[in-house]
This record gives sequence, structure tokens and C-alpha cells, in this order.
Amino acid sequence: MNYDLNEEQKMIKESAHRFLAEACSSDFVREMIEDEKGFTPEFWGKMAELGWMGLPFPEEVGGAGMTFLDLAILLTEMGYYCVPGPFFSTVVLGGLTVLEAGNDEQKSRILSEVAAGKRILTLAWLEEGGTWSPEGIRLRAESRDDQFLLSGTKLFVPDAHVADTIVVAARTGDAPDEISLFEVDANAPGVDITLLDTLAGDKLCEVVFNNVKIPGANLLGKEGGAWPVLNNTLLKAAVGKAAEMDGGSQKALEFAVGYTKERVQFDKLIGTYQAIQHHCANMLMYADTGHFLMAHAAWKIAEGLPFEEEASMCKAWVSEAHRKLVALAHQVLGGVGFMEEHDLQLYFRRAKTAEVAFGDATFHRERVAQAVGL
Repeated sequence: MNYDLNEEQKMIKESAHRFLAEACSSDFVREMIEDEKGFTPEFWGKMAELGWMGLPFPEEVGGAGMTFLDLAILLTEMGYYCVPGPFFSTVVLGGLTVLEAGNDEQKSRILSEVAAGKRILTLAWLEEGGTWSPEGIRLRAESRDDQFLLSGTKLFVPDAHVADTIVVAARTGDAPDEISLFEVDANAPGVDITLLDTLAGDKLCEVVFNNVKIPGANLLGKEGGAWPVLNNTLLKAAVGKAAEMDGGSQKALEFAVGYTKERVQFDKLIGTYQAIQHHCANMLMYADTGHFLMAHAAWKIAEGLPFEEEASMCKAWVSEAHRKLVALAHQVLGGVGFMEEHDLQLYFRRAKTAEVAFGDATFHRERVAQAVGL
């Protein structure tokens, strides 16, 4: 594949960079970490006006009809600026799931509002076991006449406290992969949402379903047939998170290299010391390798080609490489990089949470091993 951006992709990257440089300062990021909602309506509205919410959705539902690779370029810029808010949960987790699993009426109704910035989505998948496999989904959906009753608890649901709609993965049979997806009103009776404390200040929630009544029409896709959709969502989200880490790697590398050109120790710039040069070289290796793995996986998704192995290889490498890269940046900056006043600590905290999001390196290496028959 050609890793060069085409003209349209350059426009996405450049316009996002300009907008976020002005609208998403590190001071704003810090404010949103402390803010209960985690975003402002003004910021959300501006992103909607730019067409970001509908970027990967078809034009017939109000989207831009662009590809996952285009979305990955945007996510990279978001990672560069540590963009807060429910964009990832709405567009990647909820939106792409509805796009694949929903019928025409559901896609038109839900995604048109998402594209307009009028509906926030999220996906409730993980439970107490913390596994991304179908066996980890134990929340039950009992069929009662023309409706379902949902009972159970979901953990680490991103942005559920501000979501309008939660796409819920629930068990509808005893077979390991007999999973179904449901469109659930976040404000429905019996839905109890608790915001959790997190390392990075991202808004993860515990969502408890107490015999929540769901109309049969809110079933997304075929009953018991949602696992292939969820598996695709997991892998796309893993690549999307790798794109965010790609942007964060670029920023951390800039912090480190810039500091080597300013900091003087023993009457010499620290960039002249071989140990510091080795750190920077290793950081560049981690960043470039992660970028090309992410771009290749995103390209295969965009082209409609099999992407399972590439997505898992991407997440397995980037999960660890990005964390190591940011740690090396801390080594270069020394104590100043650990101070809350410096922005590097924002990227370190995000690196730790992104490392385990949608499966850590061990999880995805195992998936690659299974795919090649080991």
C-alpha cells in the first residue's frame, strides 16, 4: 500500500490540526478531566459542524461516506491533542456497531442524529471478568412476549453518564457466542449509572440493569447472532485506539526532542549525550513502527479486506510500544516531566489506560497465534 496521504486525507489532517490547536489546549483538557461531563456542548457542536461525527457513515444517513482510514487520520490528531469527550464511544464503539448490526430504519434514525451531533452513543460490553471474549458476557436478556428484560451489570462503559443511547451486549442463549445487541435508552427505568474514578480522567461508568424492559424492535440484528459484529467492533476499536496512541507518540517525541535542544547540563546540551540520543532513537523506532502497523490495519479495514490478524498485531505492538515511548520521554525530561504542570503526564496517563483498552498485548498476541494455527 501507499502510505502517503491523498489530498482529501491531507485536508482532514490539516484542518483537524488547526482546529484542535485553537479549541483543545492542554488547559481545556485539564478542565475536562475535572469536569463531570468531560466535554462542553460548544466543543461538541463545533466538531459536529466540521462533519466529524458522521465521517465514517454513509451519505444517505447524513454522514460523509468516508473510510475507516480517514477516521484513523482524525483519531491520530485527536490523540495528539488528548481530545476529551465521547467522540470515540459515539462514533467508533456505538456508531460502527449500529452501522453493521442495525436495520435500515435503525441506521437512518440513530446515525442521522449522531452525524448531526444530536445523539451520544456508547457500547456496554465488559463485565466483572474483564474479558473481551463472548464467554465474559453474562448479562441476560430474557424474551417476554414482544419485549426483553435486561438484568446484570456492565463495567467500564465509556461516557455512559452522558449517553442518550447505550448499545448493550447481552446473553440470549447458553452457547458461548449466543449474544445479542440491544438499543437501550440511557434514561430508561431500571438503568443505574455510576461514574468511576480513573487514572486518565476518562469517563468510565458502571451501568446496572435492573429488569430493564426493552421493546423487541430495539434488537439490533439477529437474536443470538451479534458476536461477529462485536468481534469486528473490538478489532476496529483496537485499531482506532492505536491511532490515538500514534498521535500521542508524536507529541511525546516532540516534547523529548525539544527538551534535548534546550536543557543544558554540565555546560552542554543534553542532546549531545549518547544515552539521550539512544532514548530518542528508540522513541522514533517505536513511533514509526506503530504508525505503519496502524495505517496498514486501518487500510485493510477501509478496503473491506480481512483485517483480523493485522488489527491484533497492531494493538499488540502499539499497546506496549506507546507506553515504553512515553516512559522514555520521561527519562529524557527527568523530574520536570512528572510534574502536573507539564503536559507529558497527560500522555503518560492516557498511555497506561490505552495499553489495556480493547485487549492488551498478551490478549492480541494470543489472537494472532490462534489465527496462524499455533
